[in-house]
Amino acid sequence: MTDDETESDDPGRSLAPLMGATYVVAGIAHFLAPKRFAEAIPPAFPRPVGLVYLSGAAEIALGVGVALRRTRRPSAWGIVALLVAVFPANVHLARSGVLDDRVLDRLVGPARLAAWIRLPFQGVLIGWALRYARSDETLTSETEPDAA
Repeated sequence: MTDDETESDDPGRSLAPLMGATYVVAGIAHFLAPKRFAEAIPPAFPRPVGLVYLSGAAEIALGVGVALRRTRRPSAWGIVALLVAVFPANVHLARSGVLDDRVLDRLVGPARLAAWIRLPFQGVLIGWALRYARSDETLTSETEPDAA
């Protein structure tokens, strides 16, 4: 950032609270409908509902962490790890017929398409988290004013 810029001038930094809120809301959803989320977990994984609760708790904790400057960087790395860890569930959701019973018949096609689109979108989410995870500036420039 230049001397004339503030944190609000940097859209990447101003989006960290949005990222945090997104993960907190998603994490809460895991606790509100655990069986629906468990259907997305591949059958090879044991205790799917337990994994849903675990991932939901992680999303809430990491969402709060990424929204706070002091814990943003380690929380962003945690989000990257979480997104990699849940990717098999996203693949299973796209490949299986799980969505077929969840939506109206006329929406099965769009729901399946959305599940497939979500796979590369996971890369976008990882990239967004890496923006905070890799940046030393996240810790220094957000807590210290720029030198004049």
